[in-house]
Amino acid sequence: MSNFGELDFSQIDWNEFGTATIETLQMIGASGLFTLLIGLPLGIMLFMTSRSTSPVLKGVYSVISVIVNILRSVPFIILIVALLPLTDLLVGTTIGVLGTIPPLVIAAAPFFARLVETALREVDRGVIEAAYAMGASTGQVIGRVLLREAMPGLLAGLTVTVVALVSNTAMAGMIGAGGLGTLAINYGYYRYDMGVMLVAVVLMVIIVQALQMLGDRFVIHFSRR
Repeated sequence: MSNFGELDFSQIDWNEFGTATIETLQMIGASGLFTLLIGLPLGIMLFMTSRSTSPVLKGVYSVISVIVNILRSVPFIILIVALLPLTDLLVGTTIGVLGTIPPLVIAAAPFFARLVETALREVDRGVIEAAYAMGASTGQVIGRVLLREAMPGLLAGLTVTVVALVSNTAMAGMIGAGGLGTLAINYGYYRYDMGVMLVAVVLMVIIVQALQMLGDRFVIHFSRR
């Protein structure tokens, strides 16, 4: 008879939880950085090509938009399995922290790109047109007008994306990604250890709350500028 549901913290290896927490933070940090580096330019490209009157750029927007929508629609647990050959090709492994980063980025970057596009659409068109009228180049408009004006929305979108990465790292634990997700599944679920499961959940909640509070602080700061 299963004893799942009984709390027992006496057998918990806290050093193992410390290692798992560090692994989770490493996955979030590395994948968050690459998501920013890929998703931000992708979102800017989506915004700029959607505004263009050129048939070629309109076509580029349609292609990128379809790819982004496809990647966003695939459940992460399916995506991570489907990407195993690509992950092995890119980083030489499909397990552990390193093996989890590619699928995390491929799942999160399109999501963040859409949030970037949405944030940029909120910028007053009059401000953009005024910058062009003053002789600003497209690069200057993007760097000095669009990104600056949309900064609170961009930071809010990045916060939402990073928080979503925490959930994805937990799901990646099902294929041996490491971190709190793997600990919760291997020890908490398969071994019916409710204590391990509870501690893992609490630590993930703490990480999410910390990330959300930090993101909110940055959003408020840039909103007042």
